[in-house]
Amino acid sequence: MAKSSIRMSAEERRESVVRAALIEFARGGYHGTSTEAIARRVGVSQPYLFRLFPGKQAIFAAAAERCVEETWRVFDEASTGLSGSAAAEAMSDAYMGLVEDRDQLMMQMQLYVSVSAARAAGEEEIGETARRLWESLFDRVRIRIGGDMEDATRFFSYGMLINTLVALGYPPDHRIWSGFEGCGPPA
Repeated sequence: MAKSSIRMSAEERRESVVRAALIEFARGGYHGTSTEAIARRVGVSQPYLFRLFPGKQAIFAAAAERCVEETWRVFDEASTGLSGSAAAEAMSDAYMGLVEDRDQLMMQMQLYVSVSAARAAGEEEIGETARRLWESLFDRVRIRIGGDMEDATRFFSYGMLINTLVALGYPPDHRIWSGFEGCGPPA
């Protein structure tokens, strides 16, 4: 019996690269991840990878954008039709489920860390991308919860604390979670 292979379009391959890059960058950061590892995960050659993306920075930017857009998608679905504290609470609850995805959480964390490392290496585009994505997410959340900068800052400060506690591996029943009213640790 002849073996059949299904050819993917360039757009489908790009999508595969973005998914693979998100996982690889989540685990190794920008400087600790090789394009070879991404190509291997996708099952393509490095030269083919660079036909799809002009370079490693572009691949990282696409993975970072996917990560941030997934965060907004989850926030948006949870809070559609809500505003103020009801929207903030719905987004907080939904976020707890999102950070259970270790790759999603670690990609967020690597995005922040990679900015400093890239700046030191003279790769300022990564910082520009990260700041643009972060500001866009911040503004969408701020608008959804009523437009107040203080409320948005508080929302994101709790989110960053949640990221830290989850990344550090605090179990859901640890006392450190007791200060979270309206949102608790992932189950």
